[in-house]
Amino acid sequence: MGKTVIYQILPRLWGNEKTHGKIPGGSLRQNGCGKFSSIDTRFLEYLRDDLHVTHVWFTGVIRHATTETFEGCPASNPQVVKGKAGSPYAITDYFDVNPYLADNPSERMVEFESLLKRTHDAGLKVLIDFVPNHVSRDYGKAGRSAGTVKWLGDNDDPTIHWSPGNDFYYYPGQSLTLPCPVPQGGSPYYENPAKASGNCFSPTPGINDWYETIRLNYCDFHTGTWDKMLDAVRYWCSKGVDGFRCDMVEMVPWQFMQWLIARIKSEYPGTVFVAEVYGKDSYRHYIQTVGFDYLYDKSGLYDCLRSVTEGSGTARGLTWNWQMLGDLQPKMLNFLENHDEQRFASGFFAGDPSKAAAPLCASLLFNTSAFMIYNGGEIGEMGMEAEGFSGRDGRTTIFDWWSVDSLRRLREYIDTGRGLTESESRTLDVYRKALQTASLPEVSEGSTFDLNYCNLSSEGFDPDKHFAFLRCIEGRALLFVCNFSGEACRMRIVIPPEAFSFMGLNEKETPGRDVSIDAFSYTVLPV
Repeated sequence: MGKTVIYQILPRLWGNEKTHGKIPGGSLRQNGCGKFSSIDTRFLEYLRDDLHVTHVWFTGVIRHATTETFEGCPASNPQVVKGKAGSPYAITDYFDVNPYLADNPSERMVEFESLLKRTHDAGLKVLIDFVPNHVSRDYGKAGRSAGTVKWLGDNDDPTIHWSPGNDFYYYPGQSLTLPCPVPQGGSPYYENPAKASGNCFSPTPGINDWYETIRLNYCDFHTGTWDKMLDAVRYWCSKGVDGFRCDMVEMVPWQFMQWLIARIKSEYPGTVFVAEVYGKDSYRHYIQTVGFDYLYDKSGLYDCLRSVTEGSGTARGLTWNWQMLGDLQPKMLNFLENHDEQRFASGFFAGDPSKAAAPLCASLLFNTSAFMIYNGGEIGEMGMEAEGFSGRDGRTTIFDWWSVDSLRRLREYIDTGRGLTESESRTLDVYRKALQTASLPEVSEGSTFDLNYCNLSSEGFDPDKHFAFLRCIEGRALLFVCNFSGEACRMRIVIPPEAFSFMGLNEKETPGRDVSIDAFSYTVLPV
C-alpha cells in the first residue's frame, strides 16, 4: 500500500524565474509569478520518483482577494488585502481559480484542468484547500463566475445581527473600522453594516485579527450556508480533485463537517479530508465522529520535535506523544514545515538544514502516519527574506509576489541536474534517503516498538537526545536511531525480550547492539 506522502506547493511561487530587481512589497509586474504550466511533467515525476510523493496539495488555487486586476476579475480594495498578492484564505469565489496562475487568464479553468490531468497522469492525487470558516471582505463583489451558483449573503437580512437564515453576522447601524491605514492614493474600504471578521465578533477588528475576511454563519443545525458550501466542495470533486485540506475546522460546527464529509464520500468515494486541528483533546472526536482521514499533529509531534531540535525539550516527549495518541496515530499528518510554521532551516527554528535528519526521520519513519513536505523544505529553503507584508519572519511568504532563489535552483536542478548549492544537495540527499526508507514495507505498513524505555541506562545512549525504535513486518526488522545531540556518537542499544515477542521474532542471544550514528541511521537486524 505504501506510505501517504503529501507535497504542499504554492503555485504562485513555483516557476517564477525573476532573478533580479525584486522589490519587497512589489507588484506582480515587478516581482513576477509562477503559473499552472510551471508545474510540468518533469517536476511531477521528481515528486513521484525522488520523493515518493503520493498527493500534491496545490495551495492557493481557489480565487482570492488580490490587488491585481484581470479579465473579468477586478482588484480588491488594498485596505482589505494582506500584501499585494493577498492571502490564499480570503476567498472571493469558491467556484473559480486565480487568473494570475494562468498563461491565458480567460482560459484559467482549462489550464487548471490540464494541471489536474498532468498530476493524475503522473500517478499522483490532488488536494486543494477548503476554507469553511470565512471568505474575503469583498466576497461576491470582485466578479462572479458564471453559472447558477448560489452566492453567500445574497438573501441575508443585514438589519439583524444574527439570523438562522443569514450567511453572515451583521452589526446594524455600525460601520466597519479597519486597523490599517488607507494605502497612499487609494480609497477607504466602506462596509455598513459591518460584518463579523473571520476570527472575531467585532465591527472593529485589530491589526492581528483576520480583518480581511468575514465569518460565515453555520448555526448548530442545517442552514442554507451548509448547502452552499457543499455545492462548492462537490464542484471541485466533479473536476477530479481527490481531496481537501480543510482550514481551521475547529472554528466551524463539527456537525457541519461531519455532514459534509459523509455527503461527499457517498458521492465521491475515496475523497480525502485533512483537518487543520490543534486541540489534542479533540483528535479522537474529529477522526471517529466527524470522519476526517488525517489530522495535523502540530500540537503533539511537531511541537515536541521542535523543542528537542531547539534544545528546550527532551526526546522522551516522542514516547509521550505516541502514548497519548494510541490507536489514532495512523490518522495523523506529520510534518516539519508548512506555510503557517517557520521554515526548519530558518534562523527562528533550527538555523541550519543539516539538523533536519533526526527530526525528519523521527517524524517520517516511526509510524505509518502520513507525512507532509513543504515545497523547498527538501533542500533547506530558509524563508529568511523580507518579501513585503510578511516581513522577515522565517516563513516563505503567502501574501506577496515573490521569486524564491532556492526554488529557482531546485527547478533548474530538476530540469538539468545542476544548480543546487552544496548544502542544498546534501539536504536533498537526506530527504531522498529518508523517503526511500519510508517506502519499505517495514515502515509504510509494519509495526513499531519504542526502545527508549529500555535504554535509559545504556552505554552512550542519552534518552533526552536520542530516540531508538524498531520497525517490523513478516519477520523482518529494522533498527532506527535518531540523534538530536548534534554530535556523532557510539552507543549500545538493548533490545528486550518483549520486543522480539511483540514482533514475532526469534530472540537473539546478544543482549545489545553497537551502533555508530551521526544524525540518523538504520540497521537491518539479523533475524
